[in-house]
Amino acid sequence: MHTKLLLIVGGISLLAACSEERPPRSTQSFVDNPMMLEAVMLRCSQDRAATRYDAECVNAREAVKIVETKEEAARKVEWEARSESKRQALRRAQEAASQARRRVAEEERLRKEAEYLAQFGLDLPPADVSSEEEGEIGNLPAAVIPESTEQQPTTSGPGDVIPATDGGNAPTSPNQPDEEGP
Repeated sequence: MHTKLLLIVGGISLLAACSEERPPRSTQSFVDNPMMLEAVMLRCSQDRAATRYDAECVNAREAVKIVETKEEAARKVEWEARSESKRQALRRAQEAASQARRRVAEEERLRKEAEYLAQFGLDLPPADVSSEEEGEIGNLPAAVIPESTEQQPTTSGPGDVIPATDGGNAPTSPNQPDEEGP
């Protein structure tokens, strides 16, 4: 009988040891295991008044705040990256539009200059002249003056102005001495 009593006392003590509450799970364990967090939050939300101060529910609520903060930070980083790429695209579009406006303005300026020079029978110099060719072209006349088809008078009286025969527009006087020397 003594053994039976010992077995009963041992069994009761074993049951008492097993019935101890386990310690509440930590906030970090909930952050690391989202499925466990969801299960505990479901249990805690069923009876809010009874679980308001339950240590495990408090830790689960803290873990939810931490997870939400991390997700918000990740969304912010993603949003900033998308915003930066949009800003870069906008800058490229604005720069392209600016270059297009400059090209149109330059073409309009060249067109007006060509119209102006065309009044005098002149052409625009070529725009794509390299620096090596520029030296050769720089001394060439920009316009060709056509030969006069009018007949020049051969005699003149005193005070008559004889038009220039070299294509220039400066008049010459018959009273001027020749440049040929003795």
